Amino acid sequence: MDINQKNEIISNAVSVVVKKALKSSFSSKRGRSFFTGAASSLKAASKKRDAYEQKGVHIPPFLIASIAAECNLRCKGCYARAGNEIGNEIGNEIGNEIGNENGIRNPGEMTGRQWESIFDQASDLGVSFIVLAGGEPMMRKDVLDAASRVSSIIFPVFTNGTLFGKEYLDFFDGSRNLVPVLSIEGDRARTDFRRGEGVFERIQNAAKEMTEIGLLFGVSITVTTENLEFVTDPDFVSDLKRNGCAALFYVEYIPADGDYELAPADDDLTLIGNRVSDLRDRFADMIIVSFPGDEKYIGGCLAAGKGFFHINAYGGAEPCPFSPYSDMNLKNHTLMEAIESPLFEKIKAEKLLEGEHKGGCTLFEKRETVESFVSPVVVLKK
Repeated sequence: MDINQKNEIISNAVSVVVKKALKSSFSSKRGRSFFTGAASSLKAASKKRDAYEQKGVHIPPFLIASIAAECNLRCKGCYARAGNEIGNEIGNEIGNEIGNENGIRNPGEMTGRQWESIFDQASDLGVSFIVLAGGEPMMRKDVLDAASRVSSIIFPVFTNGTLFGKEYLDFFDGSRNLVPVLSIEGDRARTDFRRGEGVFERIQNAAKEMTEIGLLFGVSITVTTENLEFVTDPDFVSDLKRNGCAALFYVEYIPADGDYELAPADDDLTLIGNRVSDLRDRFADMIIVSFPGDEKYIGGCLAAGKGFFHINAYGGAEPCPFSPYSDMNLKNHTLMEAIESPLFEKIKAEKLLEGEHKGGCTLFEKRETVESFVSPVVVLKK
């Protein structure tokens, strides 16, 4: 599959997502107004990417931005915490004295102004979606404020859902380009076991309040060997939809903390794929995404700028969240320079993203090879 075919598939997928989001927001005047306008913005972004493609420059339509290193929870098996152990070491080595204001807890973390510059650059290049993750992204209100001002981009905000109060509900209600995505593990017992006692109830309360004000929201589930059958059951998804969920993100567990028992094996990944396909047929009006499993339908892994790349809390441009290595920092490089980074080019030249994709994380499985391309501690000094 060549790059033009992949671009067409991705553009069509984006169009479908917006149409479903518009339908889900029909009862809300603000939501309906935003997503009606978003269709035009995303079309304009696609034209920008096409224009760059004609010049031989491939602009990914998505980015993943881990805007916060800190989190108010300590979930079992958290990939972000494992990845941030590298980022924290790097950030401290830089010795950038930013202080603790605006939610920044570690020296070297990106400021709100630096993130806003990245978002503006992304808009100029034609990026359509930027996933905001962490840590806990709602601990960085300054960055969320910056994102809200870049209305041409849709920002799914992957949050543990425990920090919602009236102030944040009002903020999301008035910033419809930011879409809350609540992270759960399935039912109350599974969620509280991994995330902490009482977390599930707090998430439920947040979802109820969002539904009452007509706020579009989604749910993210880390799929493990323990919960995969439960969370892909149609009855479970039906309950989510009935409670206001409009988008469902299945994220396959990657053993970043070394716990391979929870990582789905090949047979499990086949089961997930089959069940997700069935759920899309049953719940045609919901947005249902499986990551990284869906990548196999568009020719393999989309990391390292093929479809997206990851920016960590310290500004390092990484192939993906599960491959925390970088040779370029966005504190002193442009987004375009990061897109064309030597590391990303090396990964693509060595064909690490190609071949049959059966599920799981391609680059995580090849992490020793990727690490050999660059020393992560050298990265942010450039």
